[in-house]
Amino acid sequence: MKQSSAYLPRILIAGTHSGVGKTTITLGFMSILKDMGYAVQGFKVGPDYIDPSHHTAITERPSRNLDTWFMNRDVCLELFEHAFQGANMAVIEGVMGLYDGCLDGTESGSTAHIAKMLNVPVVLVMDAKGLSRSAGAIVLGYKNFDKDVEIAGVILNRIKSERHYVSVKNSIEDHGKTPVLGYLPFDDEIMLPERHLGLVPSAEQELSKSTYQKIGKRLSAAVDIDKLISIASSSKNLPAFKKTVFCGIHERFPCRIAVAMDEAFNFYYQDNLDLLELYGAELTYFSPLYDKYLPADIDGLYIGGGFPELYASMLASNTTMKESILKAHRNGVVIYGECGGMMYLLEKLIDFKNKTHEMCSILKGTTKMENKRQGLGYVLVKALHGTVLCMKGDIFKAHEFHWSSLHVPAGTQYAYDVSRYGDSVPKQDGLIADRVLGSYCHVHFSANPKLAKQFLYTIADRI
Repeated sequence: MKQSSAYLPRILIAGTHSGVGKTTITLGFMSILKDMGYAVQGFKVGPDYIDPSHHTAITERPSRNLDTWFMNRDVCLELFEHAFQGANMAVIEGVMGLYDGCLDGTESGSTAHIAKMLNVPVVLVMDAKGLSRSAGAIVLGYKNFDKDVEIAGVILNRIKSERHYVSVKNSIEDHGKTPVLGYLPFDDEIMLPERHLGLVPSAEQELSKSTYQKIGKRLSAAVDIDKLISIASSSKNLPAFKKTVFCGIHERFPCRIAVAMDEAFNFYYQDNLDLLELYGAELTYFSPLYDKYLPADIDGLYIGGGFPELYASMLASNTTMKESILKAHRNGVVIYGECGGMMYLLEKLIDFKNKTHEMCSILKGTTKMENKRQGLGYVLVKALHGTVLCMKGDIFKAHEFHWSSLHVPAGTQYAYDVSRYGDSVPKQDGLIADRVLGSYCHVHFSANPKLAKQFLYTIADRI
């Protein structure tokens, strides 16, 4: 076991529930810290890709995900310490409500679980609309629900007036026994645009940086920033933990992997990319939207998730790229497509307007965008066949979030049985071809490095 002796100032911005403004406050605080000269490391609790893209745009350091359903205690601690290198302040954004996580009734996957695991103080964001004295009861309940979670302060959102603020603040401090650090007034100018998968990623927003600065100015005018920094600076040392992910790597897989990265495909866990490089892979980035061909001399191709449905016409019209990917497949390049990446590897994509677009045609089938969500949540995956990521019979954890439905020919051979908590019968997912896998399942290599190594083993067999 290792005891971290480094000084790691950190703070966790949590919410009473989803939609209370914790992302806005997190981004504003990060922007303020960056302007003050801090080297800020961002983290997101849970499997989200979009919020971390905004963290990264502000801090200029890749934001990381921490998830106690995906990862065990030691891995979470190691990922945190590893990412903190070169930083002097960590800001962690929670997920959903403070105590929400996996639907199995445990604390697994919750913000509170991370708070206790990392020994980090929590600032609770509360939507005060329609509340006055009741706010004190809510905060008291959150403090008493799990007394091992250190709720160090409260920030209020959607305050109507100074009179409203004083009423809510007094109740929280008198009855909830927690200091109120200020509030964020309602302002249309600091609202980030949303669509079917949540916030629009930073990569697609030209005005993001000015928006972040506006949020920071509003926050600094109404919230005690010095107190937030003081709370972060009061953090104790990390608990002892064992390193298993980023150290002691002896296997090397010298290969060249092309990674799709543009507005259509940008859902990657940074730790996935880091692990591939630590195992010896050279990563080269390309755009299926704008580039005409794949990078030269590649051995593997990794197409992550994103929004191919919003760029389907551009993807379809870039015929030279599709032909380049098909040629790479014929030449034995190992291909992994995750969610949006799978959609691109299929024959067709039907968008929200019911228009059909021709995709790469490496995997047989079509995805169709629906008017409601088709998959969301943690899943347990069992491999029905060997794939580029796993061996037959392997069991691993994943996450899915998609609005498309999958339509494949009768008799299609699926890669996985996939089960969510409460399912009586697993569903099937994952399409396979020679050295190709496409699946709705998002995986985290740091939670299960065996998946990364299997991908690299498959590539090594090709070389």
